[in-house]
Amino acid sequence: MMELLTSPEAWVALLTLTTLEIVLGIDNVIFLSVIVSRLPPEQANRARQIGLLLALVFRIMLLSVLVWLIGLTEPVLTVKTVTLSWRDIILIGGGMFLIAKATHEIHAEVEAREAEPEAKPSASVFFWVIMQIIVVDLVFSLDSIITAIGMAEDIEIMVAAVVIACFIMYVSSGPVAKFVADHPTTKMLALAFLVLIGVALVADGFKFHIPRGYIYFAIVFAAAVELFNVLARRNRKKVVKQRV
Repeated sequence: MMELLTSPEAWVALLTLTTLEIVLGIDNVIFLSVIVSRLPPEQANRARQIGLLLALVFRIMLLSVLVWLIGLTEPVLTVKTVTLSWRDIILIGGGMFLIAKATHEIHAEVEAREAEPEAKPSASVFFWVIMQIIVVDLVFSLDSIITAIGMAEDIEIMVAAVVIACFIMYVSSGPVAKFVADHPTTKMLALAFLVLIGVALVADGFKFHIPRGYIYFAIVFAAAVELFNVLARRNRKKVVKQRV
């Protein structure tokens, strides 16, 4: 342990891996922000905390079974000329789940159905939200940890990077969820991101890798445009209030 603490290479590896884990965690934060937006504030906060705790637990559990995890990359199925491993099958299933979930939410937003504001969501609704969070946490955790295994050799560095990244996800998820709840148009943008991420996961499963830099650039660019729209609407409201 002391060798790691005094090794510049270990600190560089920790910084690099932590940064990568934070970037990979963006997908998780976006999903959490969207999925809890239909719950009351108290339940939404609890669901978000449970979701992030599960993300941390899953990542540490997967790190503790490295041999089994590396075995998931071995081919188990061949579809025509494409060989699929368990990791690929999980990514395809998770990607299709994200696409289906985001499409369903987009359909509900476009139809704008009235949902009786007084009615409190039942315990089964909260349970279903947690189940969806678990499914997505597993998919993102798997991809994140396999990436970590490829970048670092010491389990201590991997665990430290995962814990730091999850803490930053926890700190940032609250403001992101609040922003999505306060600005309904951003929810549609977040849902579009989830469709894009789901397509990327399915493509990865079929060995067609879409560079994540392209996806994250698209997300940042669209988010910047939406931020300008939010600021423009806020300024217009101020002008109208001053005139009144």
